[in-house]
Amino acid sequence: MKTIFVIGGIGAGKSTVSRTLENQGIPLIDLDKVGHEVLTWPVVKADMRAAFGPDIFDEQGEVIRPALAAVAFASEDNAHKLNCISLPRIKQAFAQKLAALEKEGHKFAVVEYSNFEGKESSWASKDDCVIAVTAPEELRVARAVARGGEEQDVRNRIARQVSDEVRIEAANYVFVNDGSAEQLRDQVLSWWSQYSMEEGR
Repeated sequence: MKTIFVIGGIGAGKSTVSRTLENQGIPLIDLDKVGHEVLTWPVVKADMRAAFGPDIFDEQGEVIRPALAAVAFASEDNAHKLNCISLPRIKQAFAQKLAALEKEGHKFAVVEYSNFEGKESSWASKDDCVIAVTAPEELRVARAVARGGEEQDVRNRIARQVSDEVRIEAANYVFVNDGSAEQLRDQVLSWWSQYSMEEGR
């Protein structure tokens, strides 16, 4: 099974690329959603409480994701703590989902990969395909704020993420998303038509 990783910063357009490919019948694993699932694990909640205190939990004892994001991305140290707690569990859950798709006989899978930190630490192997989605930073901020994000939180997240140059260096293909969502979808469909043919789908 060929795994297609979609990487890019907040507001770059990863979801548009991923959903466009999903609409072509390719199963999608969104690692952000896997991360949300992991936050319900008792061991993860216990670690989060120890690291960030009780204020990130609601009355039912569930993690309040916006509260967690606000504290976790406020400093490099807190972001590191969050990654140490969550990433090993996300990787475990991701591996299980990927194995299940391969067992079902799928030829391709799409993975939306928000927390990409560089080629050396990438979860993609040399046989996988990596797509980088890029856009000007101010446009990314505007898009994220339009979706309901707080501007300072968005900028904090961008500051903690790797640069587009690092993403491009790790990618097999690059989509520049400085126009409309429809234009980006057209780019993706054109690429997929050629790529799937080359891969012998």
